[in-house]
Amino acid sequence: MEQLGSILPLILLVVVFYFLLIRPQRKRQQEAIQMQNSLTPGTRVMTTTGLFGTVTAIDNEDVILEVAPGVETRWVKAAIGRVVAPGDAPADEQAADQAELGEEGKKESDGTAEPNGDQDSSTKKS
Repeated sequence: MEQLGSILPLILLVVVFYFLLIRPQRKRQQEAIQMQNSLTPGTRVMTTTGLFGTVTAIDNEDVILEVAPGVETRWVKAAIGRVVAPGDAPADEQAADQAELGEEGKKESDGTAEPNGDQDSSTKKS
């Protein structure tokens, strides 16, 4: 009876690890494989490295993505991180749009003098 009392916490620890770590990870892995196997041409995806593209062709374990008009790259299916919903705009495109607007606003304000004597406060001069 005393041996069972010393082994019981160890068994309980294994059961807890299974339900909190192993089982959810296995479920996520199966969902990722299912998503990668259900890819079709025309689907917008994001790779695990953050590159956005459109699936143009699927060849066994490879996926050909169009990342820009006329620019196609070959990726392994396992590198596809998620499918991007049609309404979602990639963060890169949003940042590029904001940068363009910011540059236009900057061009208009170039004629004004800065209050600190035309020195950029982010750079230090020695």
